[in-house]
Amino acid sequence: MLKKILLPAVITAVIFGLINNRNKKRLPQIGEKAPSFHAKSTKGFISFPYDFKGSWVVFFSHPADFTPVCTTEFMTLEAMKSEFEQINTKLLGLSVDSLSSHLAWLKDIKENINYKGLNEVDVDFPVIDDLNGNIARKYGMIQPKADNTKTVRAVFIIDPKSIIRAILYYPQSTGRNLDEIKRIVIALQTADKFNVVTPANWETGDEVIIPPPLNKKEAIERLESMENIKCYDWFLCFKQLPKNDIEEKIFCEKCDICEN
Repeated sequence: MLKKILLPAVITAVIFGLINNRNKKRLPQIGEKAPSFHAKSTKGFISFPYDFKGSWVVFFSHPADFTPVCTTEFMTLEAMKSEFEQINTKLLGLSVDSLSSHLAWLKDIKENINYKGLNEVDVDFPVIDDLNGNIARKYGMIQPKADNTKTVRAVFIIDPKSIIRAILYYPQSTGRNLDEIKRIVIALQTADKFNVVTPANWETGDEVIIPPPLNKKEAIERLESMENIKCYDWFLCFKQLPKNDIEEKIFCEKCDICEN
């Protein structure tokens, strides 16, 4: 008798558990396709990632328009935009504000703000209207323990194949290190182009790390015969990768005369 009473309750609990798990929104992860969306922006309608295919993208959120930290970030990013373009990278911003709010804020930046010698800054990269927060939630940019409505300072670095390659989260109180974001893009491009990985605090022109050998034979050959390789042990080997070589490969992506 007890089994007859408990069995339906257990089945019901299992069904509800499966439904709840299915409804839980899974956040995007490194190595996955960037979630797609359609949205209005300060530069017109955007279909993502279709409109950005072939380029790297720094897709970032800011807590709100007309806020001080965000203003300094946007002005600095606009000042660096040509640097990102040189490495085939486009900027794309988002907050849970309306298009009219974005436009008014960017107008105010251009007309009234002077920051570190930057003035009359015309922010020309697109800023997405996400007033309902759908895109922000899809990307995990709203984190309720920090704020139920405003986005944190999230950064998604997305490659030309629309794959998420890096994710960074900053709190609302801390402005992002934008030079570091650019460094990460260059490091990822360097890894792709030269089949290497980059050590701690790596900068363009520093030594790079050769990925660990796949077998014992390869490890022995590396230690005994490879030239211009500095090994501290079989699994940790460095080589020089001149800055000019990196720039030629990476900056070439935006050149009209590039052939490969």
